[in-house]
Amino acid sequence: MKRWLYVGGVLLVLVVIGVYFFFSSLDSIVKAAIEKIGSSATQAEVRVKAVNIELTSGKGALRGLTVGNPSGFKTERALSLGEISLQVDVGSVTKDTIVIKEIVVTAPEVTYEIGGQGSNIDALRRNVDAYAGAAKGKAQKAEGGGEGKKLIVENLYIRNGKVNVSASALGGKTLGAPLPDIHLTNIGKQSGGATAGEVVRQVLGAIGQGATKAVTALPDVGKLLGAAKEGAAGAAGAVGEAAKEAGEGLKKLFGK
Repeated sequence: MKRWLYVGGVLLVLVVIGVYFFFSSLDSIVKAAIEKIGSSATQAEVRVKAVNIELTSGKGALRGLTVGNPSGFKTERALSLGEISLQVDVGSVTKDTIVIKEIVVTAPEVTYEIGGQGSNIDALRRNVDAYAGAAKGKAQKAEGGGEGKKLIVENLYIRNGKVNVSASALGGKTLGAPLPDIHLTNIGKQSGGATAGEVVRQVLGAIGQGATKAVTALPDVGKLLGAAKEGAAGAAGAVGEAAKEAGEGLKKLFGK
């Protein structure tokens, strides 16, 4: 009997150590998952400085989340999301649809780079769409038609942001403006839950619209756009039709 009590005690200690290790490492596990999956989905480098998860309260925070640019763009990154806080409905974590009551993104910075094939934000969205479609197909095949975990985001706030716009046709000049505050509600609720890719696509769409609105409202856009047109025309004469197409793309963006 003593022997079995001893063995049972050792197993209990090992279980406790295992549980402690898992929970003490949860932040680093989440950090690694965000960086790996985010980089695959966006086809750009995703990095996170710090993650803090409180399982009992359902609260979490991410700091220093950055998203680089897809290939073909020259600026250092597309998004720097500052600090992200979230509140999860703890009771929904074990269910098929996880309810996130609130996500708040504070002080993000968007670099909206315009290229011959559109903007970097559009490119990110296309990459996420492709990834989400592929992931959905794999999940349905693996689970006999199921789509895996889904999400409902009741409230998502993006506050105190900034947008910079960059384009080769601007000759190195940069436009900057405050990013309008964004409030999205009940993401995925109508359909009974959204995939992670669908949530990201909707958020990137809102950011892209806000960035375009902010830049086009700048009072000196006309003057800089005029200079961009002249530069594009001169470059077209020197190096061919590619520069002209970039200038036309810029004019279409600003509705000129």
